Amino acid sequence: MPNGIVLVTFLNDLRHQGYSVRDAVRQGVALRLRPVLMTASVAILGLVPMLISSGVGAETQRPLATVVVGGLFTSTALTLLLLPLLYEWLETRREQARTREGDAA
Repeated sequence: MPNGIVLVTFLNDLRHQGYSVRDAVRQGVALRLRPVLMTASVAILGLVPMLISSGVGAETQRPLATVVVGGLFTSTALTLLLLPLLYEWLETRREQARTREGDAA
């Protein structure tokens, strides 16, 4: 399961336990930081031989490894930085809409 889905599920679980949106995001990201970084770093370390290869076939391996490592860096940054920000923003908007509906009724 992709890291982003796992993080959102974890944040939703924290919200169901009674945490506020901000506290759930802070605690969720702090608790999921190590697993996300370990997953990405193991994959990146596995691609290091392809990145530094210079033998036969290196002209196709090196660009492929470069793209995959760049994607891993990007997805890790998005999972740990952008996803929590979007989650907090959307959940806060959802709560505000619910309170407005409650006030209107």
